[in-house]
Amino acid sequence: MRLQDKTALVTGAGSGFGAEIATVFAREGAKVVLMDINREGAERVAAGIGEAAKVVAGDVTSKEAVEGAVETTRAFGGGLDIVVNNAGWTHRNKPMLDVGEDEFDKIYAINVKAIFHMANACVPVMRQAGGGVIVNIGSTAGIRPRPGLTWYNSSKGAVNLLSRSMAVELAPDRIRVNCVAPVVGATAMLESFMGAPDTPENREKFIGTIPLGRMSEPRDVANACLYLVSDEAEFITGVVLEVDGGRTI
Repeated sequence: MRLQDKTALVTGAGSGFGAEIATVFAREGAKVVLMDINREGAERVAAGIGEAAKVVAGDVTSKEAVEGAVETTRAFGGGLDIVVNNAGWTHRNKPMLDVGEDEFDKIYAINVKAIFHMANACVPVMRQAGGGVIVNIGSTAGIRPRPGLTWYNSSKGAVNLLSRSMAVELAPDRIRVNCVAPVVGATAMLESFMGAPDTPENREKFIGTIPLGRMSEPRDVANACLYLVSDEAEFITGVVLEVDGGRTI
Protein backbone atom coordinates (compact mmCIF):
# COMPACT_ATOMS: atom_id res chain seq x y z
CA MET A 1 0.00 0.00 0.00
CA ARG A 2 1.40 3.34 -1.10
CA LEU A 3 0.41 5.41 1.94
CA GLN A 4 1.04 2.94 4.73
CA ASP A 5 1.56 4.65 8.11
CA LYS A 6 0.68 8.09 6.67
CA THR A 7 -1.91 10.48 8.06
CA ALA A 8 -3.88 12.79 5.78
CA LEU A 9 -6.31 15.69 6.16
CA VAL A 10 -8.72 16.25 3.26
CA THR A 11 -11.04 19.25 3.15
CA GLY A 12 -14.39 19.19 1.38
CA ALA A 13 -14.37 15.43 1.85
CA GLY A 14 -18.11 14.98 2.30
CA SER A 15 -18.82 14.58 -1.42
CA GLY A 16 -17.40 14.71 -4.92
CA PHE A 17 -13.65 14.79 -5.44
CA GLY A 18 -12.87 15.05 -1.73
CA ALA A 19 -14.87 11.95 -0.83
CA GLU A 20 -13.02 9.89 -3.43
CA ILE A 21 -9.63 11.30 -2.44
CA ALA A 22 -10.24 10.32 1.19
CA THR A 23 -11.48 6.87 0.19
CA VAL A 24 -8.49 6.17 -2.07
CA PHE A 25 -6.00 7.38 0.52
CA ALA A 26 -7.51 5.09 3.14
CA ARG A 27 -7.49 2.18 0.69
CA GLU A 28 -3.78 2.78 0.26
CA GLY A 29 -3.11 2.55 3.99
CA ALA A 30 -3.48 6.10 5.30
CA LYS A 31 -5.46 7.31 8.27
CA VAL A 32 -7.67 10.09 6.95
CA VAL A 33 -9.46 13.00 8.59
CA LEU A 34 -12.39 14.27 6.54
CA MET A 35 -13.14 17.97 7.07
CA ASP A 36 -16.39 19.29 5.69
CA ILE A 37 -19.00 21.85 6.68
CA ASN A 38 -21.55 19.12 5.88
CA ARG A 39 -21.12 16.72 8.78
CA GLU A 40 -23.75 14.29 7.50
CA GLY A 41 -22.03 13.91 4.15
CA ALA A 42 -18.61 13.47 5.71
CA GLU A 43 -19.91 10.89 8.17
CA ARG A 44 -21.49 8.93 5.34
CA VAL A 45 -18.16 8.82 3.49
CA ALA A 46 -16.28 7.95 6.70
CA ALA A 47 -18.70 5.10 7.43
CA GLY A 48 -17.82 3.60 4.07
CA ILE A 49 -14.12 3.84 4.87
CA GLY A 50 -14.25 2.45 8.40
CA GLU A 51 -11.84 2.84 11.30
CA ALA A 52 -9.19 4.56 9.21
CA ALA A 53 -11.42 7.64 8.90
CA LYS A 54 -12.42 10.40 11.29
CA VAL A 55 -14.76 13.35 10.67
CA VAL A 56 -14.25 16.98 11.60
CA ALA A 57 -17.24 19.20 10.86
CA GLY A 58 -15.89 22.65 10.14
CA ASP A 59 -15.76 25.66 7.87
CA VAL A 60 -12.47 26.06 5.99
CA THR A 61 -12.90 29.83 6.02
CA SER A 62 -12.52 29.79 9.82
CA LYS A 63 -8.96 29.99 11.16
CA GLU A 64 -10.05 28.29 14.39
CA ALA A 65 -11.83 25.47 12.57
CA VAL A 66 -8.80 24.76 10.38
CA GLU A 67 -6.44 24.80 13.37
CA GLY A 68 -8.79 22.40 15.15
CA ALA A 69 -8.80 20.05 12.16
CA VAL A 70 -5.01 19.97 12.11
CA GLU A 71 -4.86 19.18 15.81
CA THR A 72 -7.49 16.48 15.44
CA THR A 73 -5.48 14.94 12.61
CA ARG A 74 -2.30 14.89 14.69
CA ALA A 75 -4.13 13.24 17.57
CA PHE A 76 -5.82 10.70 15.30
CA GLY A 77 -2.81 9.58 13.31
CA GLY A 78 0.13 10.64 15.43
CA GLY A 79 1.25 13.22 12.91
CA LEU A 80 0.32 15.09 9.75
CA ASP A 81 1.94 13.85 6.56
CA ILE A 82 -0.51 14.98 3.88
CA VAL A 83 -2.97 17.84 3.40
CA VAL A 84 -5.33 18.13 0.45
CA ASN A 85 -7.03 21.51 0.15
CA ASN A 86 -10.03 20.37 -1.86
CA ALA A 87 -12.96 22.46 -0.56
CA GLY A 88 -14.23 24.86 -3.20
CA TRP A 89 -17.17 26.98 -4.31
CA THR A 90 -18.30 28.94 -7.35
CA HIS A 91 -20.73 31.65 -8.25
CA ARG A 92 -23.29 30.72 -10.89
CA ASN A 93 -22.22 31.24 -14.48
CA LYS A 94 -23.31 34.79 -15.33
CA PRO A 95 -21.87 38.12 -16.53
CA MET A 96 -19.04 39.29 -14.28
CA LEU A 97 -20.81 42.51 -13.30
CA ASP A 98 -23.84 40.53 -12.11
CA VAL A 99 -21.81 38.78 -9.42
CA GLY A 100 -22.45 40.39 -6.03
CA GLU A 101 -19.77 41.39 -3.57
CA ASP A 102 -20.94 38.74 -1.12
CA GLU A 103 -20.52 36.06 -3.81
CA PHE A 104 -17.06 37.39 -4.69
CA ASP A 105 -15.99 37.36 -1.04
CA LYS A 106 -17.28 33.82 -0.55
CA ILE A 107 -15.36 32.54 -3.59
CA TYR A 108 -12.08 33.94 -2.36
CA ALA A 109 -12.70 32.93 1.26
CA ILE A 110 -13.28 29.27 0.34
CA ASN A 111 -11.01 28.85 -2.67
CA VAL A 112 -8.02 30.98 -1.61
CA LYS A 113 -8.10 32.23 1.97
CA ALA A 114 -8.81 28.74 3.27
CA ILE A 115 -5.42 27.68 1.89
CA PHE A 116 -3.85 30.61 3.77
CA HIS A 117 -5.44 29.35 6.99
CA MET A 118 -4.36 25.78 6.32
CA ALA A 119 -0.79 26.76 5.50
CA ASN A 120 -0.49 28.68 8.76
CA ALA A 121 -1.84 25.69 10.67
CA CYS A 122 -0.09 22.78 8.93
CA VAL A 123 3.30 24.09 7.82
CA PRO A 124 4.72 24.46 11.37
CA VAL A 125 3.63 20.89 12.11
CA MET A 126 5.25 19.57 8.94
CA ARG A 127 8.43 21.54 9.59
CA GLN A 128 8.71 20.03 13.02
CA ALA A 129 8.27 16.55 11.54
CA GLY A 130 10.88 17.13 8.85
CA GLY A 131 8.58 17.41 5.88
CA GLY A 132 5.19 16.69 4.36
CA VAL A 133 3.06 17.02 1.25
CA ILE A 134 0.36 19.55 0.36
CA VAL A 135 -1.91 19.23 -2.66
CA ASN A 136 -4.18 22.11 -3.62
CA ILE A 137 -7.11 21.47 -5.94
CA GLY A 138 -6.99 24.18 -8.57
CA SER A 139 -8.80 24.05 -11.90
CA THR A 140 -8.41 24.27 -15.63
CA ALA A 141 -10.57 27.39 -15.17
CA GLY A 142 -7.42 29.10 -13.93
CA ILE A 143 -5.56 28.11 -17.11
CA ARG A 144 -8.13 28.23 -19.91
CA PRO A 145 -11.11 30.19 -18.54
CA ARG A 146 -14.69 29.87 -19.66
CA PRO A 147 -16.88 32.98 -20.04
CA GLY A 148 -19.37 33.76 -17.28
CA LEU A 149 -17.10 32.50 -14.50
CA THR A 150 -14.61 35.35 -14.31
CA TRP A 151 -14.29 35.63 -10.53
CA TYR A 152 -14.21 31.87 -10.03
CA ASN A 153 -11.62 31.55 -12.78
CA SER A 154 -9.44 34.15 -11.11
CA SER A 155 -9.63 32.39 -7.74
CA LYS A 156 -8.44 29.15 -9.29
CA GLY A 157 -5.71 30.98 -11.15
CA ALA A 158 -4.58 32.14 -7.72
CA VAL A 159 -4.61 28.56 -6.42
CA ASN A 160 -2.59 27.32 -9.37
CA LEU A 161 0.06 30.01 -8.92
CA LEU A 162 0.22 30.03 -5.11
CA SER A 163 0.86 26.28 -5.23
CA ARG A 164 4.00 26.88 -7.27
CA SER A 165 5.10 29.72 -5.03
CA MET A 166 4.52 27.66 -1.89
CA ALA A 167 6.58 24.87 -3.43
CA VAL A 168 9.58 27.13 -3.92
CA GLU A 169 9.38 28.65 -0.45
CA LEU A 170 8.80 25.40 1.42
CA ALA A 171 11.25 23.21 -0.47
CA PRO A 172 14.06 23.80 2.08
CA ASP A 173 11.70 22.36 4.72
CA ARG A 174 11.18 19.22 2.60
CA ILE A 175 7.52 20.13 2.21
CA ARG A 176 6.35 19.37 -1.31
CA VAL A 177 3.45 21.38 -2.72
CA ASN A 178 1.62 20.49 -5.91
CA CYS A 179 -1.68 21.35 -7.56
CA VAL A 180 -4.24 19.25 -9.39
CA ALA A 181 -6.26 21.17 -11.97
CA PRO A 182 -9.34 19.18 -13.03
CA VAL A 183 -11.68 19.99 -15.86
CA VAL A 184 -15.37 20.21 -14.93
CA GLY A 185 -16.91 17.10 -13.41
CA ALA A 186 -20.40 15.95 -12.50
CA THR A 187 -20.22 17.39 -8.99
CA ALA A 188 -22.70 19.47 -7.00
CA MET A 189 -21.31 22.61 -8.66
CA LEU A 190 -21.97 21.49 -12.24
CA GLU A 191 -25.17 23.51 -12.76
CA SER A 192 -23.45 26.60 -11.39
CA PHE A 193 -20.61 26.14 -13.87
CA MET A 194 -23.05 25.69 -16.74
CA GLY A 195 -25.42 28.46 -15.62
CA ALA A 196 -28.22 26.26 -16.95
CA PRO A 197 -30.13 23.13 -15.95
CA ASP A 198 -28.11 19.91 -15.86
CA THR A 199 -29.57 18.29 -18.96
CA PRO A 200 -27.89 15.88 -21.39
CA GLU A 201 -27.91 18.62 -24.02
CA ASN A 202 -26.19 21.15 -21.77
CA ARG A 203 -23.64 18.58 -20.64
CA GLU A 204 -22.79 17.84 -24.24
CA LYS A 205 -21.85 21.48 -24.78
CA PHE A 206 -19.22 21.20 -22.07
CA ILE A 207 -18.07 17.73 -23.09
CA GLY A 208 -17.63 18.99 -26.64
CA THR A 209 -14.72 21.16 -25.45
CA ILE A 210 -12.83 18.19 -23.93
CA PRO A 211 -10.78 16.20 -26.47
CA LEU A 212 -11.09 12.87 -24.63
CA GLY A 213 -14.85 13.23 -24.73
CA ARG A 214 -15.98 13.16 -21.11
CA MET A 215 -15.98 15.18 -17.90
CA SER A 216 -13.57 14.46 -15.10
CA GLU A 217 -14.60 11.86 -12.55
CA PRO A 218 -13.69 11.71 -8.85
CA ARG A 219 -11.40 8.72 -9.47
CA ASP A 220 -9.37 10.77 -11.97
CA VAL A 221 -8.67 13.46 -9.40
CA ALA A 222 -8.12 11.00 -6.55
CA ASN A 223 -5.61 8.97 -8.55
CA ALA A 224 -3.67 12.11 -9.48
CA CYS A 225 -3.58 13.16 -5.83
CA LEU A 226 -2.49 9.68 -4.77
CA TYR A 227 0.50 9.82 -7.08
CA LEU A 228 1.53 13.31 -5.97
CA VAL A 229 1.41 12.49 -2.25
CA SER A 230 3.13 9.12 -2.62
CA ASP A 231 6.85 8.46 -2.29
CA GLU A 232 6.90 7.80 -6.02
CA ALA A 233 6.63 11.57 -6.49
CA GLU A 234 9.31 12.47 -3.93
CA PHE A 235 11.16 14.69 -6.43
CA ILE A 236 8.05 16.42 -7.78
CA THR A 237 7.04 19.81 -6.41
CA GLY A 238 5.51 22.96 -7.87
CA VAL A 239 3.58 21.05 -10.53
CA VAL A 240 0.11 22.03 -11.73
CA LEU A 241 -1.14 18.68 -13.00
CA GLU A 242 -3.96 19.12 -15.50
CA VAL A 243 -6.50 16.32 -15.14
CA ASP A 244 -8.54 17.54 -18.03
CA GLY A 245 -8.80 15.10 -20.94
CA GLY A 246 -6.88 17.60 -23.07
CA ARG A 247 -9.06 20.63 -22.35
CA THR A 248 -6.13 23.01 -21.86
CA ILE A 249 -4.21 21.99 -24.98
